[in-house]
Amino acid sequence: MNKRIAVVTGTSSGLGLGISKVLAEAGWKVYATMRNLDKGTPVKDLQQSGLDIELLQLDVQSQVSVDQAVQTVIDEEGRIDLFINNAGIGFIRNTEQSSEEDYKRIFDINTYGPIRCTKALLPHMRTQKAGRIVSISSVGGLVGQPMHEIYCASKFALEGYYESLATYVTPYFGVEFMIVEPGGIESEFANSVLADIEKTGGFPKDEYEQVLNDFMGQRGNQDSGVFQTPEEIAERMMVELEKDTLPLRMRTSEWSEEFTKLKTSADPTGLKQTAMVTSSLLGK
Repeated sequence: MNKRIAVVTGTSSGLGLGISKVLAEAGWKVYATMRNLDKGTPVKDLQQSGLDIELLQLDVQSQVSVDQAVQTVIDEEGRIDLFINNAGIGFIRNTEQSSEEDYKRIFDINTYGPIRCTKALLPHMRTQKAGRIVSISSVGGLVGQPMHEIYCASKFALEGYYESLATYVTPYFGVEFMIVEPGGIESEFANSVLADIEKTGGFPKDEYEQVLNDFMGQRGNQDSGVFQTPEEIAERMMVELEKDTLPLRMRTSEWSEEFTKLKTSADPTGLKQTAMVTSSLLGK
């Protein structure tokens, strides 16, 4: 039996690497992609352990790069069964502290990147009448948070994009979508956010300093249930990926369920809302 084919973006470390490992251990052939192949040592280590993983260059900020990577997999395998939009960037600065370059960069990676990948994938999956596109969002894609409005806006936009696609691409062409909404992730992601802030001059000493101090202090006091390892999140995702039908939305921990429950309790998976829209606007 042919192996199922998965492509994962942003796999040099953290969640993307964890997802690639868990998928390969479950018997998938995985194309682990990243912008800079010089950071591919962790993926090569997984290859050395005997897992069926290929390393592939893909820059989500370039439609040309995305198109080339998708076509490479199609040429080699004939299909893509699962594509996971994991590449993303965090950001902790409020609106007044953010430059236009800042918010363009956040949206270019977190929102436009998955759109570029989906644009490249849809012709192939539509022809297959099958395929799954999964995107890593955040509880910040459902609930706005202090000092994170730019980041949250990029994830809110991402979720609206896939919610819209699910209302017609799934019923007409058989392509499924799933949005993953973790809380905190124990990985280099948080460290890279703080490193980026320091690289750009650190947090300013201004009227918002107390807000930031309160936020960071409260974050430090949070129960350990907030944070999951990349492997824990990947294993939780695998539970859904093995089902015949994907939820549109899934949280990955008890904490993330509790944090978002005022918005999700009536329709935890998002499938009821999607079905209502499809019925109301398309008569399906």
